[in-house]
Amino acid sequence: MSLDFLLTSLIVVASPGVGVLITVAAGLSRGPKASVVAAFGCTLGIVPHMLAAILGLAALLHTSALAFQILKYLGVAYLLYMAWVTLRDHGALTVQPDAAPRSSVQVIVSAILANILNPKLSIFFFAFLPQFVDATEAHPVLRMSELSAVFMLLTFLVFAAYGLFAAVVRDHVISRPQVMTWMRRVFAGAFAALGAKLALSER
Repeated sequence: MSLDFLLTSLIVVASPGVGVLITVAAGLSRGPKASVVAAFGCTLGIVPHMLAAILGLAALLHTSALAFQILKYLGVAYLLYMAWVTLRDHGALTVQPDAAPRSSVQVIVSAILANILNPKLSIFFFAFLPQFVDATEAHPVLRMSELSAVFMLLTFLVFAAYGLFAAVVRDHVISRPQVMTWMRRVFAGAFAALGAKLALSER
């Protein structure tokens, strides 16, 4: 496992995005357990993109404008939906000590959908993984699978760290309704901005 791969993967994983946003929101709203569950869900959401890259299916998204556009706008719609429900105080950032907790399945499904509906991830891994596989590699599929497993582990650990930190400060946040109001607006704006960025993205 090369140091270049580990450092590049760490930078990619630690960069703020949809997964980080969902994990932090889970930590703030529901505490440490929910943040770890959300991190797990975001990690699972990477699996289809990893498989697409390894099996070469991402080439379809790269060559077919229609396939890319369909998946892209599904992702945009979902991000805008998350922005709306967050702003309406019924989404990921609903922080109430006596609120009925979302089930682990709900948190995981939400996190998976956020990642799976982003065609840029498939194309990213399609371009990313081969760079770290030697041209003389006897078993390239196995090698890319190993690299993918390491990337997923880093994703889970980094996202969980984000979420757990958010969970640590949640008690200071939920006691201040005004802070929560602004945080909901910030999170909703972030979801909307990510949706706009995805909408404007090209293959």
